[in-house]
Amino acid sequence: MKITIGSDHGAVALKDEVKMVLAEYGDIEVTDVGTFGTTSVDYPDIAEKICADVTSGKSDRGIALCGTGIGISIACNKVKGIRCALCTDVYSAKMSRKHNDANVLAMGGRVTGFGPAGEIVRAWVETGFDGGRHERRVNKIMALEKK
Repeated sequence: MKITIGSDHGAVALKDEVKMVLAEYGDIEVTDVGTFGTTSVDYPDIAEKICADVTSGKSDRGIALCGTGIGISIACNKVKGIRCALCTDVYSAKMSRKHNDANVLAMGGRVTGFGPAGEIVRAWVETGFDGGRHERRVNKIMALEKK
């Protein structure tokens, strides 16, 4: 699996922790699109880079991080083809994959601790899409982009 990860200045430390969690998996290739320091950057610019990799097929999924996760998740969901889920717990992370086939995970570096974030990422990476009746619903979500 290929995952593109990125953060604004408010979540650089969380991004580094998430990358260590992803390194536990021998079959995950990570692309980091920045930022790499605490100098202020605009999270929509980071969201655009992550989503470009996902929608182009360069990456299978993305992980988007900012201070709260809210802004970057909103920005990601403006990109056609993206289903970004802001997750603050393991159950939501699992359900975002099982029922919504989320292709981008968002979290907040100022609100989610390293331990919980690691568990959220593990659950999100390890959970597949259930399909079935959920596929019909995901198709309806994606059809909203055409309205």
